[in-house]
Amino acid sequence: MKNMAKSKSLIRDSAIYGGSAILVKMLNYLLVPLFTYNLAKSDFGMMTNLYAYIALIIVILTFGMETGFFRFANQTEKYRPHTVYSTTLLIVGGITLLFLIIFLSFLPSIRPYLWIDEIPDNYIRMTLIILSMDTISAIPFVYLRYRKKAGKFGFLKLLNVILYILFCVFFLVVCPWINRHCPSLISWFWIDDFRLGYILISNLLATGIQTVCLFTEVIGFRYKWDGRLALEMFRYCFPLMIMGLAGMSNQVVDKLVFPHVYPDPKSALDELGVYGACFKIALIMMMFTQAFRYAYEPYVFEKSKDRDARQSYADVMKYFVLLGLLVFLGVVFYLDIIKYFIEREYFGALHVVPIVLIGELFFAVYFNLSFWYKLTDKTYWGAVFSTIASVVIIGVNIFFIPRYGYMACAWAPFIGNGLIVLLSYFIGQKNYPIRYDLKTIGLYTFLAAALFTVSYFVPIGHAGWHMAFNTILLAVYIFVLVKRDLPVKEIPYINQFIK
Repeated sequence: MKNMAKSKSLIRDSAIYGGSAILVKMLNYLLVPLFTYNLAKSDFGMMTNLYAYIALIIVILTFGMETGFFRFANQTEKYRPHTVYSTTLLIVGGITLLFLIIFLSFLPSIRPYLWIDEIPDNYIRMTLIILSMDTISAIPFVYLRYRKKAGKFGFLKLLNVILYILFCVFFLVVCPWINRHCPSLISWFWIDDFRLGYILISNLLATGIQTVCLFTEVIGFRYKWDGRLALEMFRYCFPLMIMGLAGMSNQVVDKLVFPHVYPDPKSALDELGVYGACFKIALIMMMFTQAFRYAYEPYVFEKSKDRDARQSYADVMKYFVLLGLLVFLGVVFYLDIIKYFIEREYFGALHVVPIVLIGELFFAVYFNLSFWYKLTDKTYWGAVFSTIASVVIIGVNIFFIPRYGYMACAWAPFIGNGLIVLLSYFIGQKNYPIRYDLKTIGLYTFLAAALFTVSYFVPIGHAGWHMAFNTILLAVYIFVLVKRDLPVKEIPYINQFIK
């Protein structure tokens, strides 16, 4: 009974953590139309660049301490959890404060190495403050997870994104309406061409409120610094930080490098904005794979002791790829409708969507494969693969953006993630052999590629007829899937309904 209660608690907490994270991503995703319909392409390009820096620098500032806290807080025979928490807070807080002071004080000297001249200093300063608050908040959020306060964790995460949305709607929708009908009400603060600035202010306000709500987790107790513990945490967390940095750079390096290597500095932000908006469409695949990851990671370690574990992993891989290809076809076949998720002036980069989708699918397959080195305690392979992918992705971006523009950005993760899929598979088979159903996976990959090719090359000028034709093609894939590998009668509830 006790173990059952613990299992139920784990499932409930996992659902809250995973569900809130996915919901936050979905709500943020829904802001894309608001931004593209209200921002100039150059502004969207600036935002893409600035938020890429946030994602990357947070990995450096947190220094892997989120995982490190759990590692050392659970060693209760050596350390008191309270001491581990206060030491972790002081480490991350100190690093973040030092970072903020240096960057704000010496921004004119630092900015030429990171940001192009077209991005205003005040935008950069707001970005630095936002990422600093996010970094400092990361450790209290970890402490909430440690204390199993899943409800408060999920509430504050959702509160942040809901406030962000409300502030953005106020500044981008309500204020322009007021400015047209009664400008005197907002003339004291409203500047029409400062819209990206208002988005950053919205983020600043929402993050600030969330940080204030976390004050109860950082005050009311006596801080205790343990120098020896701090050194051990640095040693443990440094490889984690490197792995995290490599993994995050794979996702954002194109947005960071593009403005610096694109041959025309005047149009670099416009091009980055167009690419960034179309890239957002492809994030449908990322949300699909993110949902899978939250469900699958606990399953892998729980299943690892079972005799049929390897067969289960093989089955999950097969169905994941089959459904991932279905998501790919669903997006590209109905792109004529989905594209209106962004404003018309951003349509120029729509041809990158299929490439980015497959790149994201490759990364998800790599994540699926990666459990062989986690289960065999050979996690150094994760750093090796991440580094290889980073070198390839960074190299492709630097050398090919000057010639091919944002097409190089799309192909870089396709190539880098595809390479580490192959490496992880072949090396994994030597260390933790799993008989994946490569025949079935290959069959559906070929089928999806063939259907996509037919859709792409069959000349149907009318958008409505083209989507009708694509619906038939999608039905072919679904028919084969259901007939061959996912019989409807074997699905619970549907089987009862048919009977």
